[in-house]
Amino acid sequence: MSKANQFLNEDAVSPVIGVILMVAITVILAAVIAAFVFGMGPPEQAPQASLRASADTIETGIEGIKLEHQGGDAVVLTSARTTVTLDGKSVSLLLDETNQSFDAGEIMYVFNDSGSFYLDNFKNTTNSPLDDVVSAGETANLKIIDVSSQQLIADMDVRF
Repeated sequence: MSKANQFLNEDAVSPVIGVILMVAITVILAAVIAAFVFGMGPPEQAPQASLRASADTIETGIEGIKLEHQGGDAVVLTSARTTVTLDGKSVSLLLDETNQSFDAGEIMYVFNDSGSFYLDNFKNTTNSPLDDVVSAGETANLKIIDVSSQQLIADMDVRF
């Protein structure tokens, strides 16, 4: 036996490779099982609704936004479920506790009451005079966002 072959022992190579492969398979299986157990499933989906926004006269000469639900899933209009913004400013939701769902065929209105924006299902919800949402000739951007999934339900530009 030569000196070069004296230090080379190939008898233990196969068992070592086998043990390494078994450990790797065990780790991969544990990761897959943990993914199912801890709920790493698909992310929550936002409601799929067809919404249309247009400029509309709310009071005599006062312009607001008419929001129509044309079909699809109902949109739950609570601050915990849905965020509505107009040109980056928050829109308050003025709905009673019994009617917080925006279903197909329904109409809502966004209006400006002394610099604050509101969304309601009535055409005129206040006794005070309202202001235009934006000036004539301008465009307003209305976004409706699902809070739980952080996905857009609608992103619409309305020209006045």
